[in-house]
Amino acid sequence: MRLSELATAVRSKNAGPCMLTIDLLFPDDESFARVAARQEALRRYVRDQYDVADTDLQLFSCPPARAIKLTMPRRIVSGSFGDSDVYGAQQHAPLLDFEP
Repeated sequence: MRLSELATAVRSKNAGPCMLTIDLLFPDDESFARVAARQEALRRYVRDQYDVADTDLQLFSCPPARAIKLTMPRRIVSGSFGDSDVYGAQQHAPLLDFEP
């Protein structure tokens, strides 16, 4: 089952002009636990999809909120020449196909 089918929300946004954050929100403990148990696979998938070094990728898990947050540097600083998504709001799409 893909992440897009498990999560209630998968969204991205800027965390300042130089960082991108992606939120994964789950409807129930079972869905959250399924993805949280595969955090290393999720890290590998994100590193591959976003071409980010493991040392630059932060992953936070919050079981009471049934949420996982990923934070990484933006490839292009928000608003700089060549930036196609000033708000970082469309950067979550590569994660939708992740299968935990």
